[in-house]
Amino acid sequence: MLDKLDINHIIKIAKNAGSKALEIYNTHNLQIDYKDDNSPLTKADIQANQIICDNLKKLFPKIPIISEENKQIDYNIRKKYLYYWCIDPIDGTKEFIQKNGEFTINIALIYKNTPVLGVVYAPVLDELYYAKKGYGAFKNNKKLPLVKTSTNKYIITASKSHLSTETKQFINNIKTSKEKVIISKGSSLKLCMIASGEADIYPRLSPTMEWDTAAADAIVRESGKMVYQYNSNIPLQYNKPDLTNPWFIVE
Repeated sequence: MLDKLDINHIIKIAKNAGSKALEIYNTHNLQIDYKDDNSPLTKADIQANQIICDNLKKLFPKIPIISEENKQIDYNIRKKYLYYWCIDPIDGTKEFIQKNGEFTINIALIYKNTPVLGVVYAPVLDELYYAKKGYGAFKNNKKLPLVKTSTNKYIITASKSHLSTETKQFINNIKTSKEKVIISKGSSLKLCMIASGEADIYPRLSPTMEWDTAAADAIVRESGKMVYQYNSNIPLQYNKPDLTNPWFIVE
């Protein structure tokens, strides 16, 4: 099934959603609502989600969809999925609201519990990352990794909006003879920095959801790196009973 899927169709959907998000992003007054968990929600989240879901349903009517902005599906139903789409229509809503440009459109295809295709599009930065299992990972059509990490600096990327005390402690405890440099980024761009070779490690010792990581995780894996569960050699797993990710390290 994966061999027959043209990733260019998914890239086009991500770019269309990104164009709509950018249109809303450039307005003067963003209408911001809040979900039950007090996380922000904008018109861009809703409209980008509609574009992605509608187009995926047209192209792939038999593949189910899990999205941050859709009603969540009971595990007894979704545990039977062989393939499914995992979507975060706007990853980095706080970055979107703050207008720092570091938000992304995330679309992943999961096979059982593993991401096998991912598209991450940052409309403001005009950065497009994508990967399909067995075909490599790319940024703006250039194969990843683009660069080798610095020989004299150890580059750590960390969350711009969710830097936990535990993550800070982990960073402080990293032993390296190189100069430690911390780069803060929003959304899934942190995982993409590992895939591109622009950073050595991304520790995330605070909560995330599967749709936050799925698309970029596929890109990381195809670049030759991995997203490991914290304190283990086990890769991040998907379609769990609880869609919350455990803490993880990307390197």
